[in-house]
Amino acid sequence: MTTKDLAKQAKQASIQLAALPTDIKNKALDAIAKKLSLYEKEIVAANANDIARSKKENLEAPLLKRLLFNEEKIKDAIDGIQSLIQLAEPVGETLAATELDKGLELYKVSCPIGVIGVIFESRPDALVQISSLCLKSGNAVLLKGGSEAKETNKILAKIIAEATQEAGIEKGWIQLLETRDDVNEMLALDTFIDLIIPRGSNEFVKYIMNNSNIPVLGHADGICHVYIDNEADIDMAVSVSVDSKCQYVAVCNAAETFLVHQDIAHTFLPKLAQGLASHSVEIFGCEQTQAIISCAPATEESWKTEYLDYKVSIKVVANMDEALQHINTYGSGHTESILTKNAKKVELFMNLADSGNVFWNCSTRFSDGFRYGLGAEVGISTNKIHARGPVGLEGLLIYKWKIKGNGHIVSDYSTGKSTFTHTKITTPFTI
Repeated sequence: MTTKDLAKQAKQASIQLAALPTDIKNKALDAIAKKLSLYEKEIVAANANDIARSKKENLEAPLLKRLLFNEEKIKDAIDGIQSLIQLAEPVGETLAATELDKGLELYKVSCPIGVIGVIFESRPDALVQISSLCLKSGNAVLLKGGSEAKETNKILAKIIAEATQEAGIEKGWIQLLETRDDVNEMLALDTFIDLIIPRGSNEFVKYIMNNSNIPVLGHADGICHVYIDNEADIDMAVSVSVDSKCQYVAVCNAAETFLVHQDIAHTFLPKLAQGLASHSVEIFGCEQTQAIISCAPATEESWKTEYLDYKVSIKVVANMDEALQHINTYGSGHTESILTKNAKKVELFMNLADSGNVFWNCSTRFSDGFRYGLGAEVGISTNKIHARGPVGLEGLLIYKWKIKGNGHIVSDYSTGKSTFTHTKITTPFTI
């Protein structure tokens, strides 16, 4: 079957999926969770084959970490599905309502986007998250994972397709694409695919954006910053900074640059260096940083680098204004955190940092759909339209306008026989 055939099937399935009742979708999600548990050994074995092959092919260490899908990761995936089941039905929610005139009512109602094409690398858990989110939000999905995870992705897609079909979902709503050529074919299928979400390198995302007429939702880099203000609690700042960098380095919400106020640099940096050393983190610092702690010199390229590894850049700044200027120059619009006791500085920082996620006194690693209570995430968006930040259920929905009338005609309003009242109402849309 060609990529076009698979996309056609998904488009057809999406029409039925959009109108599925909540109980059927939740039943199907529960069936996926149970089948993942039932086939745990087979999934782990397939993943072990992928890892062994990828090691022989010298896959980069950060990608190898993302590739792992063991018993713990399977449990996390199942927990994510169960939390998704508990979320309210996202489709058919009345977002706004207006009485245009007596008996003539306008409603803005949430609905699925349609067919989502998702291209991702390494992480098999992303396949489970994406497909379950698409199912709950009533969208069909075309998935293209990296070749390094081909065996794991194959068994996961098979399990999900079988589980949902047994639960009453129309066949074809989930499709797995397997070759590199499939990506280019997918980019040309704007008749069938409504949105593409790429998860990969800066160059890869830009390639997708430049080679398709299909709307693209995603982010290129995860260059996240932590600004340590001169009014920060030092011990808390060390703890939050180390967590932001080291809790899991191979992800887009891990901190890549620390910006340290000059007034506390001599006190803070040695303690930070000690905390990072316990995780064997390599530090690249500006001249002022090098004068305080032992580290390699930072270059212009350091500030632009998403390491996804046990490496970090540090810059000493004169004040918060300089920190913000650095963030808005080198940041990728992903996540920034300020560590301080000064609430006024926080308000200014949060308003001026040009990113989808801005935090106060906490780790950048909280920038995650599951941690936000969105029911996991399909990706992170640094776009400024439709969806921004972790893209969960809401980011996979659009809306349609619905009007209820009783024989109303425009001629009555154009001649002045009737007039619009445009009164806001709070009643949800019902038939």
